[in-house]
Amino acid sequence: MPPFIDSHAHLAGEAFDSDRDEVIARARSSGAVGIVCIGESIHAAERAALLAASSNGFVKHTAGVHPHDAGGFDPARDLPAIREQVVTHGAVAVGECGLDYHYDNSPRELQRSTLRAQVALAAELGAPVVLHTRDAEEDTRAALRDASAAGVRGVLHCFTGTPQLAEAGLEAGWYVSFSGIITFRKWTDEALLRLVPGDRLLVESDAPYLAPVPNRGRRNEPAWVALTLARLAKARDIDVDSLGEQVIGNAGRLFGLATTP
Repeated sequence: MPPFIDSHAHLAGEAFDSDRDEVIARARSSGAVGIVCIGESIHAAERAALLAASSNGFVKHTAGVHPHDAGGFDPARDLPAIREQVVTHGAVAVGECGLDYHYDNSPRELQRSTLRAQVALAAELGAPVVLHTRDAEEDTRAALRDASAAGVRGVLHCFTGTPQLAEAGLEAGWYVSFSGIITFRKWTDEALLRLVPGDRLLVESDAPYLAPVPNRGRRNEPAWVALTLARLAKARDIDVDSLGEQVIGNAGRLFGLATTP
């Protein structure tokens, strides 16, 4: 099996409470050499930290506040909690944070201020950022410029944006991650899959969401990143094992991981 790192999975969530150990075992058997477990809320980060601590280094975690929850973001409470996860518990990134103007579950100004606060914290800690963006291209570009000026790098996760947004991220020194969406029949942007340089590519499951074909509609899991990796390798006309080694190295550089394919 080609090796890979799943750079974005919500593995600590309730969707995996009944069979998490089996899911991790299947990921290993499918070529995974690591999983980045996303803490999209303080509670999720705490659960992710416990999972990471019990995984013998196979799982790493992040800590942040998702834009859907920006309406309840309390800097005095949440920023110290994120800082503690990074400094004390080994979280490898701040996030998942960002901007989501598709659902608008939180007021847009609060989304922007919540993102700015987390980028500032990442700059203070020297940590990367995991960024969610949907239907918010102009403000995401502004956030990327601000992050770059502050010396913050990160990843545009589950990327489905325009080539122009991808280029803005690349110019800022960021990475671009593709999910199982690129296996869907509706995906037609082959050029975008070739646009991102090999040293800036990541792949992810976003499990339990967005299971790749032929598993679409089922609960997603990290093992199926192998399908996304194969689809990306085909679009880029590269050997899948070579691409797997590339994304492992990229994830290692971004998140500060010690990994061996």
